[in-house]
Amino acid sequence: MTFKVDFKVRDYECDLQGIVNNSVYFNYLEHARHEFLYANGIDFAQLARDKINLVVMRSEIDYKQSLVPGDEFYVAVEPERISRLKFGFRQTVIRKSDDKVMLKALVIGTSVNEQGRPFLPEQVNQLFKSE
Repeated sequence: MTFKVDFKVRDYECDLQGIVNNSVYFNYLEHARHEFLYANGIDFAQLARDKINLVVMRSEIDYKQSLVPGDEFYVAVEPERISRLKFGFRQTVIRKSDDKVMLKALVIGTSVNEQGRPFLPEQVNQLFKSE
């Protein structure tokens, strides 16, 4: 299943070179993951209040091309089971004007309970039932 979130580059997200700063892409990716979870009935903030924390363990990003101010783009999100306690999100940033892939990422995470021990709550586990 692929989920998409639309964005538009804002001037202040760019560096002196006039391109989106590499660190800003992490914000785009995170926002898209949170929207994906919310669209699938998982409230990230409520999980945290319930002492269940979704945490990123690893981020792999391949920068292909640079976005510039005013570019409209979307972030595609595809969930992936990594192991019994780990899940991944394959994410792609695509510029709308020409459908060019700007970035590809794999973000791997897990969830931890109040004691900091890894576990996968049922509502997160449900995301991978059809795989």
